[in-house]
Amino acid sequence: MIKAFVIDQDRLRLVDGLSSGGSPVVWVDLVSPTKEEEADIEAWIGVEIPTREEMEEIEISSRLYVEDGVYFMTATLPASTEGDEPIISPVTFVLAGNRLVTIRYHEPRAFQTFPVRAEKASIGCTNAETILIGLLEAIVDRLADVLERASRDVEALSKDIFNPTETKASKRDRSFQLLLKQLGRKESLTSNMRDSLTTLQRLSSFMAHATGQSKSSKDVRARVKTLSRDVASLADHSSFLSQKITFLLDATLGMINIEQNAIIKIVSVAAVVFLPPTLVASIYGMNFDAMPELKWNIGYPLALGLMVVSAVLPFWYFRRRGWL
Repeated sequence: MIKAFVIDQDRLRLVDGLSSGGSPVVWVDLVSPTKEEEADIEAWIGVEIPTREEMEEIEISSRLYVEDGVYFMTATLPASTEGDEPIISPVTFVLAGNRLVTIRYHEPRAFQTFPVRAEKASIGCTNAETILIGLLEAIVDRLADVLERASRDVEALSKDIFNPTETKASKRDRSFQLLLKQLGRKESLTSNMRDSLTTLQRLSSFMAHATGQSKSSKDVRARVKTLSRDVASLADHSSFLSQKITFLLDATLGMINIEQNAIIKIVSVAAVVFLPPTLVASIYGMNFDAMPELKWNIGYPLALGLMVVSAVLPFWYFRRRGWL
């Protein structure tokens, strides 16, 4: 599908096809293009556009390059970021003079919100270069929102880990298992955001070099520099968030181990406490004729007393040592 936009009084306006009949088309958004649509765009900008397989290559030289004066820039962007399992796919930005082409196979939120905003208000979309910068700023804003939401969720999980509301050990164990799953999903989300921000860092550095080479306006170079700083700060925040999630994962496993050790300690103490009474009972359960205690009138209460004392003494010793 081809979405074509023209500039109308510093605002974007969606038109039908590449021949608008009025203002020249400045931005073309290609969504899962067909072979015919790719051929039309290649004829429009004068160079071949990358295929989906080429867009997915991880080498920097395959993602950021210049060909016949046309700049090709590919970044990995998330879509469906409302949940913890976003769709991650590459998006290619092709800047050919005053013509911009974006090629994508999924629906990042910024590609829906930015054209609507640029159509309703004048946000400085004067040429293809400023449209690209505005689009990238919208993408970075969206990534910042996702990281902010993830940060709030992680903070809530931290409180649940260190201040559990469940009083029963069995319920706490189930709660910790759920927390582990939630932390795992947050780590996956943060990892995807960090990968996306890494590609955007490289893209913004490449753009800064490109704007310097093309002698863009001072305002454009300033916006690109600000964009680079924003992406770098978000990358640092995502790294911090990833480290915090790793710490919480370790803390959760530690809490589970503490719970299990407490249960094992209670079982071990119970076994040691009941071992001496069991020994006494075993001795007086033997069937020998020469057992004088069997004929004592106080033999039975004496055996019971021995069993009680032999159970109380280990328990008292454990309490005194602070093991209970």
